[in-house]
Amino acid sequence: MVDLTHRMDSEWNDSQPIYRQLRDRVVAMILDGVLKEGDPLPSVRNVAAEYRLNPLTVLKGYQELVDEQLVETKRGLGMFVNAGARNLLLKGERKKFLAEEWPRIAATIERLGLTPKELMAAAKRRSSSKLAKEER
Repeated sequence: MVDLTHRMDSEWNDSQPIYRQLRDRVVAMILDGVLKEGDPLPSVRNVAAEYRLNPLTVLKGYQELVDEQLVETKRGLGMFVNAGARNLLLKGERKKFLAEEWPRIAATIERLGLTPKELMAAAKRRSSSKLAKEER
């Protein structure tokens, strides 16, 4: 079983409701491959206790994942990541990124006069440092 509570940031911000931040963290874990198809999510009680949250807040975050068909509830067993959840997320998150975040990023790139060559060099440096961290 994946220990979600030790892989999530314990800090919450005021920019959006905590249940939504919890949902987003589980989504990131699915996209990153930390949570795979068929993996169980930690119980609502465990997450609530670990982060000192109201169990209803955790349940609301989990319910969003159920509503999006990313996880399923198995009565008496808990919640599990659905088959195809990662692919479904990739499709939706890519579309959301291109519609909501990319226009701001593109405007910043243009404003700063960054060239494709500079952007590719920065991307390569990021990939190299990420690989170095993973090897440690």
